[in-house]
Amino acid sequence: MTRDVLENAHAGILQFGTSRFLLAHVDAFVSASLAAGQSHKRVVVVQSSPRPAGREKARALMHQSVYPLRIRGRRDGQDIDETHQIDALAGCLIADEQWETLEALFVERITHVVSNTADRGYEVAENDSPCEALPRSFPCRLLKLLRARFKAGRAGVTLMPCELVSDNGQVLRRLMLDLAGEHYADDAFTSWLKTRCLWVDTLVDRIVSEAIEPVGAVAEPYALWAVRRTPGLEMPCCHPDVNLVDDIEPFEKQKLHILNLSHTFLVHQWQSLSLTDEIAFVREAIVEPRLRAPLEALLDEVVVLLARAFPMLEPAAYRTTTLERFENPFLDHRLADIAENHEAKCQRRVIPLLALAEHHDMNIPLLRAWAAEIDGRR
Repeated sequence: MTRDVLENAHAGILQFGTSRFLLAHVDAFVSASLAAGQSHKRVVVVQSSPRPAGREKARALMHQSVYPLRIRGRRDGQDIDETHQIDALAGCLIADEQWETLEALFVERITHVVSNTADRGYEVAENDSPCEALPRSFPCRLLKLLRARFKAGRAGVTLMPCELVSDNGQVLRRLMLDLAGEHYADDAFTSWLKTRCLWVDTLVDRIVSEAIEPVGAVAEPYALWAVRRTPGLEMPCCHPDVNLVDDIEPFEKQKLHILNLSHTFLVHQWQSLSLTDEIAFVREAIVEPRLRAPLEALLDEVVVLLARAFPMLEPAAYRTTTLERFENPFLDHRLADIAENHEAKCQRRVIPLLALAEHHDMNIPLLRAWAAEIDGRR
């Protein structure tokens, strides 16, 4: 396996993470692009976290590079239940066990990096350093690889993080520059990071509901990988659900204030109407008139507001798609799970709309009434 990875001329995309999300999202796009003859780069998965489950998944990927992706749900009014074989991988490496191979691969073959680390994935472990023989945290490991490539006199790479962090490419860039300044104090390396590497903001959106053991996933039909246009960017794959956009922020706002807000409003009504013993899943909530009717009325306000604030968006179409996703008959998305950290979610998903409406001098009585309820519960 180690020799095969190093000798594979198409091993161009390094993926930090074995998560079912990446297997069903980025890797699925790469697989479809390869099958259509639209690209040639394959993915090398690197397992880098201390999680035993991730290590187990990596060992499975070493022996099963082609895996099933079952697409279940509703799209454009049609129920879909089909299985695709994902054939995007050039191999899998475990960083703790195969660091030398990983570093050699990064120096010799990698052109693109994608990642989807945990919620605290950008945190640097205490006393960790990219100068260690084997750093412990993702930021230090990535910087150590970048340093090795720089010292070998190689071209920069394109980094396309998929963490749900606003301006994720620029956040990662600043983190790498700060760490480089702290540990290397090398102006030439800093310049290489700034000018030779591309740090690309992206936004991902897909519900990947289950894992298939030992390797595989179950996902909804809807998918989006929005990628900010960046001078010099060469995409690692082509797919209808991979969209180049001039600005990521409007798409983040649309997702936050339609999809995420709808989840939160359903939970709010579900609790307020004492339906917690009758209804458990989003798919049940969205067909309950006592929940759906007020949600649709609220979304009428949101759609008009977002259309005014972000003319490049199509929020009405996104609302239709969102409600269709909620109706997915195959997805057991628990309202109780969405209800976690409910107060904080309300603040983040509702309050910014009030300022947006004030800026555009728009009347949003339903949103204001909900905001008042939220404030009254604090």
